[in-house]
Parts: sequence; structure tokens; C-alpha cells
Amino acid sequence: MVNKVAESGLITLDLEELLGVYQVSVFDLKPFLFMELILKEKDFREALKNHDWSLYAGKLTTVYCSTDAIIPVWAYMLVGSYLQPVAAGVVYGAPEQAKEKWLLEKICGINPDDYAGKRVVIKGCGEEPIGDSAYLAVTVKLRPVVKSIMYGEPCSTVPIYKQRSL
Repeated sequence: MVNKVAESGLITLDLEELLGVYQVSVFDLKPFLFMELILKEKDFREALKNHDWSLYAGKLTTVYCSTDAIIPVWAYMLVGSYLQPVAAGVVYGAPEQAKEKWLLEKICGINPDDYAGKRVVIKGCGEEPIGDSAYLAVTVKLRPVVKSIMYGEPCSTVPIYKQRSL
């Protein structure tokens, strides 16, 4: 018996594996605000200084404010400076956007040279739902260097891009 898939030279890129195993934690600025609406710099800084940052250790942490307060840019920067040493990753946005933003960051970190001249299958099915934005981003990232891009499983693919010979 000959395994044609194994001999095809296809490289499977599984975005679910790229996403990795993670836990999402949420850092909401709302409880750090005066009356949950106003940021008082001195109180905010003191509250952050006394906060238990170990709650975010090893987790993907999304930072946002669940109230309709006006938050200065530096406040998010300050929170990020506390989270960076402990969290696995830090993204801005509502909790439901965390996974998508994290995956897009991972895709940005792909070295396209690792796929240069290769035939790549972007895996389409898995346990974890992957957003359309990730499939778009990985296609745009790899298209300039790959020989071809396909979507699906190595045994059943949908062609997306094929390099034309000159």
C-alpha cells in the first residue's frame, strides 16, 4: 500500500495547533474606576500596584473596560506593563475577541521562509472553532512565498492559490 498523502510533499498547517492550549483571563478596568466611571490617576496606580497579578499567570489575558467610561491610552499601557511579565499573552478587547486576536498575533509571528516553495494545506476542521479572519491572514502571509495553498485535509482539499510558472 502506498500512502499518497505522505508522499505528496504537502505541509499541513493546523491553526488550532498554532493557537495552542490556553486559558483566557479578563482584566476589566471597571472595578478600578471611581464610581466605576472615572479614572483617578493616583487611585488607579495604587490599585494596580496592590492588585494580585498572579491571577493572570500563564494565561491569555484580554484587557478592556466593560463600562462606557473614557479611558486614557496610558491606562491600558500601564495595565499592560503589569501583565506582560506574568501573562502568556495580552490583547486588547472584549473577552469574546481574545482568541481571535491571539491567533492573529501568532499568525503574524509565522516565518514565511519556513514555507517557501512548499505546498501548504491549511487544515479546516478541528475541535476549536477558528475564525475566518485567521484563514484570511494566514493566506495573505504565505501566498508570496509558497508554491500552493489549499484548504481542508490532505486527502480532500480545496485549491486556493497555485504559483504560476514563468
